[in-house]
Amino acid sequence: MANQGHTIFLEEWLFQKSGIGDDSSSRHSPSSSARAIIQAWTDLRDLFQLQSFEPRHLQSLKTLCASQNVLYVADPQAKLLMSILSLPNVSLLQESYSLFLRLLYIWVRKSSKQSSGMIDSMVEVLLKIFSEKFSVNKNPIFFSEGVLLLGAISFVPSVSENSKMCCVELLCKLLEKEYQLIGEYEGVLPSVLAGIGYALSSSLNAYIVRILDSLFGIWEKKDGQSGSVPHGLMILHMMEWVLSNCINSHYMDKMDLFRREMLVNRKPSYSLFASVMAAAGMLRVCNRSGSNGLTPLKISAEELIGTVAKHLVSRTGSVNCSGMKHKDSILLQCISLAAARSGFHSYSAPLVLCLAIALLGEIFPLQRMYHKILHLPAGNFEGLLLNEVKEHLASTSFNEAGAITGVFCNQYVSADEECKSTVENLIWDYCQEIYLQHQQVAFSYHGIQNGLLGELEKIAESAFLMVVLFALAVSKYRLGPNSNKDTHLTLSVRILVSFSCMEYFRRVRLSEYMDTVRAAVVSVQENESACLSFVHSMPSYNNLTNKQGFSNWQKMEYLWSNDDVQTARILFYLRVIPTCVEHLPTPVFRKVVVPIMFLYMGHPNGKVARASHSMFLSFISSGKDPIHEERNSLKEQLVFYYMQRSLEGYPGITPFEGMASGVAAVVRHLPAGSPSIFYCLHSLVEKASSMCSAVNIEETDLLKTRDGGWEPCQKMLELLLRLLSLVDIQVLPSLMKLLAQLIVKLPKDRQNVVLNELFQHVAESDDVTRKPTFVSWLQSLAYLCSQDTDKRAIEGMQSEASSAPLNVAPLNPSGISARL
Repeated sequence: MANQGHTIFLEEWLFQKSGIGDDSSSRHSPSSSARAIIQAWTDLRDLFQLQSFEPRHLQSLKTLCASQNVLYVADPQAKLLMSILSLPNVSLLQESYSLFLRLLYIWVRKSSKQSSGMIDSMVEVLLKIFSEKFSVNKNPIFFSEGVLLLGAISFVPSVSENSKMCCVELLCKLLEKEYQLIGEYEGVLPSVLAGIGYALSSSLNAYIVRILDSLFGIWEKKDGQSGSVPHGLMILHMMEWVLSNCINSHYMDKMDLFRREMLVNRKPSYSLFASVMAAAGMLRVCNRSGSNGLTPLKISAEELIGTVAKHLVSRTGSVNCSGMKHKDSILLQCISLAAARSGFHSYSAPLVLCLAIALLGEIFPLQRMYHKILHLPAGNFEGLLLNEVKEHLASTSFNEAGAITGVFCNQYVSADEECKSTVENLIWDYCQEIYLQHQQVAFSYHGIQNGLLGELEKIAESAFLMVVLFALAVSKYRLGPNSNKDTHLTLSVRILVSFSCMEYFRRVRLSEYMDTVRAAVVSVQENESACLSFVHSMPSYNNLTNKQGFSNWQKMEYLWSNDDVQTARILFYLRVIPTCVEHLPTPVFRKVVVPIMFLYMGHPNGKVARASHSMFLSFISSGKDPIHEERNSLKEQLVFYYMQRSLEGYPGITPFEGMASGVAAVVRHLPAGSPSIFYCLHSLVEKASSMCSAVNIEETDLLKTRDGGWEPCQKMLELLLRLLSLVDIQVLPSLMKLLAQLIVKLPKDRQNVVLNELFQHVAESDDVTRKPTFVSWLQSLAYLCSQDTDKRAIEGMQSEASSAPLNVAPLNPSGISARL
């Protein structure tokens, strides 16, 4: 909890908390050396003795002020400063007054025991300076340093009531009459708010209402401007500091005064922007304290934040996520940060809507940025947009997106059905829009390294995390066993569709993501209507391969395989649809899924191609019941095109593992003796034969190994050998014949390798039905491979190898080391 003991210079703490600076030194020059500080004090003593102000004296003042974090101003030095300010015949530079005030402020804040007499003398000096000098030197820095010092004096316990009253009275007059100076140089705002904070924490309750009027009226008076997010955070933490000091000083009567003046009887002239941030600061203290005595204050603070949220929603519309006025945009962000930093607990429907609109339109303003990219004329605007995106990435609102999302999800859980449905639709629609717009932008910038796209995707990645956390909350509280069935299924589908739209931005593994997907998939895969709804949400084949209506795309040739955003979305479908393929009607699979499945089998990304093969496998292995005549017929038809599509892309595009799993599914799940199985085997052998023939047998083994020319052939042969144990017994003779025809054509060294593998395979086989056939066939094949292989002999041996098991005595061909 913020308090005086931990915060020497309140203005520096506020500056840090605002998100503008990382530390208190960010606004000051590096500290001066001890020698420079000693010399600076010496110069000031010379000034007093000589009673002549020279340029070097101004530099001495700057040297001392630059070292405020390490500087200690003792009472004699404070007396020296006041004596210089009181010199009647010395004309000080106008710039020096703010520096003198700063050094006196350091003395007030760092001195453990200030003399009441010295403070009274300093107050007289200050009153004289502001009455004589400020009217001709209305400088923002002079103004802010004066407010800061006056407030700090009023906060000192040992100061007389009369001095406190003089300081606070002058402070109020400055705020009421010279507030416009804040707008001239907004860097002074931390000092002004710190001065107000000190004054509010003083023992003078009589001035609290007047100070608050000045505080909350400042931004309304400044031509209706609402300030900025950093300004709002300064107000929030200033009030946190003030109330922390009230608790420490047991000023409970003051706490009640704050509650009534700021929250309950808030004046119409009070800025909504300042009011909501002050309320958040008070709520932050209440939640940290845990005291029951602060419950009325906590309730009033939450009510005010909810009231402001309701006012904003009613003025801007509950579904307006873009095109908002700047003033409302700032207020929206401040409400979100107020809820996040204060630990807002009570449910408020307007706050839920505000948080949703803020997240989608202000925290993750991708739609606004995409619109600029896609509609502004080409030129240097990319550099301006890049700067805008980088500034947003560095903003406090964006960096606290996680905390805001947490509050949003907690509020959603407590919302009524109407409110839940509203924010759900906002999130799901946002995902669709981001997909369509980022798809176009990413493709337009494909291969262009200008940095803008990468920075945009940082925002989108965080938006993806927000969607995941929200969807997890939906799945936990809306997909339970007691939920309405129709709502349950609709939400499950919309979650999956939204995840597919955001899939491109999933760069890390998240347990929350997997838990949500599983919960949604379990609901969808058991219901045919939900399956249909999900599958029909997938972009059509024509939509995937042809893009119309995008001005930027009309200037370039669209290639579906280069569209990474679209590919990521389709990959999501390829992974989810297999889980519900059993409940998917065959006509829908044929019309919607099959074209896309075969299209993406030819995708150059191996992960995507493998997912397409897995889709084929899941369909081939589904619906095993004989009543599925239509499905079985489609399976037979698909095998023919599957083999063509797979083998024409092998080994360049088709992943071997994917094709091998698909072939295994064909021979396992299609009916025995199916023509499709025979076609599959013939196609494999034909492909293997052409590949083996293409390998230059004149090359040395070293070159073959280096170039990898034989590896694809070897994988095909291994697949064919594996199929010997998988194919139906009715198909086995045909496979053995095809394999014999292929093996006898291989170079001698390759024959020996294959035969070794076959001998090993047969020796380890436990299949008592096939093993006798394998033994005889392998013996005959070994014999054939050991003979001369001119064209005529090969034809005769192929014919002989195709007959049923041959009765040939065991052989020991040269080069074959494996034994049965």
